[in-house]
Amino acid sequence: MLSAGLPQGTVPKLERPGPLRERVYEALLELITTRALRPGQHLVESELAGHLGVSRQPVREALQRLNTEGWVDLRPAQGAFVHEPTEEEADQLLSVRTLLEAEAARLAAANSGSAGIAALEKLCAEGEQAVADDDVDLAVATNAAFHAKVMELAGNVVLAELAGQVDRRVRWYYTPVARQRGRQSWIEHRDLIAAISARDERRATEVMRAHTEHTRTTYHERSERG
Repeated sequence: MLSAGLPQGTVPKLERPGPLRERVYEALLELITTRALRPGQHLVESELAGHLGVSRQPVREALQRLNTEGWVDLRPAQGAFVHEPTEEEADQLLSVRTLLEAEAARLAAANSGSAGIAALEKLCAEGEQAVADDDVDLAVATNAAFHAKVMELAGNVVLAELAGQVDRRVRWYYTPVARQRGRQSWIEHRDLIAAISARDERRATEVMRAHTEHTRTTYHERSERG
């Protein structure tokens, strides 16, 4: 049941006016990427509509869109279910992420100034504190913000657009391994900041490639144990 799968306070409140179907879509996508709605979970239109305070029509439209984008599976005579990613899907996505992020790190090392370095250091400190507090949701959000900042410092609009297309799926795959990656992930972030600060493009590329590969490996190891 949906009510059993969503902790108190996880359902975002939808505000009007605005394009309701878009707001419902964004709300459901956020619940999926944060795994408040878990892979394989049955999505009942009436329950979702009740939680979001809307009619069933925008929920139905949002589920159809999410199905088209691969977040939801619509099964005949059964209904809608959160998509369960295969190992191959995860591997392909995280491999592409490695390519994009490694190039972003190289460009960030070439282009970043003191303000950009300071922003990365601030995010890193926030991430380390989130890990210390065992706040997985904040750690995941801060990790995404850190990588987005590196992408911003790279200064390549096309690269940023491509990264934006995979960002939410990266969060989806990262969330279940965030606690396991824990402090080590932020140690690697510190190494990356050092390479960017030193304007060492080669080192920044190597650190980022190893960092993203560690996440990919950890995800697969977790799946094998499960």
